[in-house]
Amino acid sequence: MENNDPLEAAIGERIRLLRQQRGLTLDDLATRSGVSRAMISKVERSEASPTAQLLARLCAALGTTLSRFFATDEAPASPFSRRCDQRQWRDPETGYLRRSVSPEGVDSSVDIVDVEFPPGARVVFDPHQIETGTTQHIWLFSGRLNMTLRDEIHVLEAGDCLFMALGDGHVFHNPYNEPARYAVVLNRKK
Repeated sequence: MENNDPLEAAIGERIRLLRQQRGLTLDDLATRSGVSRAMISKVERSEASPTAQLLARLCAALGTTLSRFFATDEAPASPFSRRCDQRQWRDPETGYLRRSVSPEGVDSSVDIVDVEFPPGARVVFDPHQIETGTTQHIWLFSGRLNMTLRDEIHVLEAGDCLFMALGDGHVFHNPYNEPARYAVVLNRKK
């Protein structure tokens, strides 16, 4: 049964387009990402909503980041990004809301993402080597957030910032009773 959500349909189309541009079959992408061929096919046909974890694995296997994945090639370059035009995506599993803040189409190695992370949410990003050289800062504005980087847990409070390589495995976890709001500032080598 096809999903009528235009964003979910756009996600499926974007995965298919990136896969085809890279000359990958469904089996190739499944092998590279560790996501089953059947699930990739369902996502491409908008029959399944990808979770943040699944989408991150697909992006890594396609050699892109979530920020670049959600940016469109058709948007005219402008140095100004109005909030009402910024792309948002909600993870169907955890309910976390991700908003791409950076202007699309500009020649910048930096992407800024605003995230609202609900109480109880936990997202695991497995280590990967596809995206090399990209780093990220997690800058917490409100609430608290437990970040696991390698084997170390960092408890972030409002105003704290944690730096890490994007390919490092890490866990975002909010075991607290209030939402956490933070910025992810990604910097990729040009």
